Amino acid sequence: MTEPRPSVPVEPVSEDAPPLRGPVVMSQDWRDLAYLHWAVDPDRVADRMPAGVRPDEHDGRTYVGLVPFTMVGAGLGRGPAVPWLGTFYETNVRLYSVDTTGRRGVVFLSLDSNRLGVVAGARLAFGTPYRWARMSHAVTDAGRTPGSREGEVHTWSAVLRDRLARPRGATSRVRLRVGAPREPTPLDLFLSARWGLHTRVARRTRYVPNQHPPWPLHAGELLELEDQLVTSVGFPDLAARPPDHVAFSPGVHTVFGLPVDARRPRR
Repeated sequence: MTEPRPSVPVEPVSEDAPPLRGPVVMSQDWRDLAYLHWAVDPDRVADRMPAGVRPDEHDGRTYVGLVPFTMVGAGLGRGPAVPWLGTFYETNVRLYSVDTTGRRGVVFLSLDSNRLGVVAGARLAFGTPYRWARMSHAVTDAGRTPGSREGEVHTWSAVLRDRLARPRGATSRVRLRVGAPREPTPLDLFLSARWGLHTRVARRTRYVPNQHPPWPLHAGELLELEDQLVTSVGFPDLAARPPDHVAFSPGVHTVFGLPVDARRPRR
């Protein structure tokens, strides 16, 4: 069952990120990102949330997301980027969360990367479930509209190599044709306007804030989906049916602040 509703109002969904309090600890670009989401009953994912966090809801449903993209230029503070290690492919499986202060966030069930050093460092520093994988991203722009991203076809592929992952060797292949730019829908904003993540570090639930411009979104036509990553984190039925939400973004630049106790509201 879902946890009781917080006693304070849930913060409104907004395209505008609240200002970070304190120093910037990381900066990075997220580029060429696909959003694939399946609607599920909130009770189905309640037990996957850290303590003090419950599933966030949109029209009585919550969502499981599969999000492949390219991380570019990650570095400490505001830069410079860490050479080689700072640019890599990533695919995450994620849930949408709200804590007892009413603050919305993301909970990652898995984050797959082709940089083993990133996997080890992120597990240690933030408690996030990174896994090592062989990954690729290709773009075919033969049908692209001149001066636009519309018509590009993106293919993201992954094969798990991590010995801790089960099943080892799980694969994912996503092909998507980029459509026209679009104004964000209420569901787009619910899924994309997230200003932090909830994670468990040293037996305490932490909130790691981030800040970035509004996501520029495009429609997306899903051409192919063969995915076992969603299955690998406990949802074997989802990738067998079409996603309920599909979108593409060329990306944003983002910065992260210091983790805080998830019970502490924004100031």
